Amino acid sequence: MIKSGQSANKEFLLFLGCAIPYRVSSYEISTRKVLAKLGVKLVEMPDYNCCGLPIDPVNHEMMLSLAARNLCVAEQKKLDIVALCPGCAGTLRKVNKKLKESKELREKVNGYLKEINMEFHGTVEAKHLLQLLVEDVGLEKIRDAVTKPLTKLQVADHAGCHVSRPSKQVSFDNSEDPEVLKNLIEATGAKHVDYKDKLSCCGAPIAGVNDKIPLQLAREKLSSMRNAGAQILVTVCPFCHMMFDTNQLRIERMFTETFKIPVLHYPQLLGLALGFSSSDLALRDLRVDPSGIISPYAMEGS
Repeated sequence: MIKSGQSANKEFLLFLGCAIPYRVSSYEISTRKVLAKLGVKLVEMPDYNCCGLPIDPVNHEMMLSLAARNLCVAEQKKLDIVALCPGCAGTLRKVNKKLKESKELREKVNGYLKEINMEFHGTVEAKHLLQLLVEDVGLEKIRDAVTKPLTKLQVADHAGCHVSRPSKQVSFDNSEDPEVLKNLIEATGAKHVDYKDKLSCCGAPIAGVNDKIPLQLAREKLSSMRNAGAQILVTVCPFCHMMFDTNQLRIERMFTETFKIPVLHYPQLLGLALGFSSSDLALRDLRVDPSGIISPYAMEGS
């Protein structure tokens, strides 16, 4: 059950993870602008480390310890965490839940943490940006903040694999029929577009093993979006974004097709509806130029 906005001017520790600051800083920039406008204060998270997700296949206990250390940092600050990457958010949520529920596992991980003078207590929560927007801001407040409704835009979404899965650890959306991102898109005034195989993976997780299959998967999804009439694709994951935006020109060359579907981070779409300029939202950083489609809504800015 999605709760409406509970509190304004709430503070969260911002967990940026590994990829966003270096490869998709536009996601961070637009998030900071939008959340400030909506009354959410972001506090810099001191001395954070990798969430642990990439290490899990090699060393599960190391993954647990890395995630637990981040949670301990948040406990020391007495603030909940918000992560922009679904993989980071999902890992922190899962580990937080496991350590709270299992005394045996908690004692084991705390044994490792003791070596760096830390101890997990289970006093904070970790959320993805979407969860914060629906639970701590609320759709009603977002709608009220919109000054430039995006009524002429037809927008498809790709939430990715980790936002609502595994469902036992993620309770804020339906993994089989997700609605959170759809509702947030519609809150901007834009029309949400459904398309074939909406829930299928973008392909990014296997790019390190085979770079041809991911491009084929992304191409199939872009084709479905185009056929459904989508003008813009919205993502909430740095890796999904790179798959569809950074690689779109490569996909067009490989398959001799033309898509020209701009790929915006959700905060960029929301930022347009809130009246921010294209410069404020770092829209020029996108590989697929959105200017022709968003020009009725985007001020240039300096």
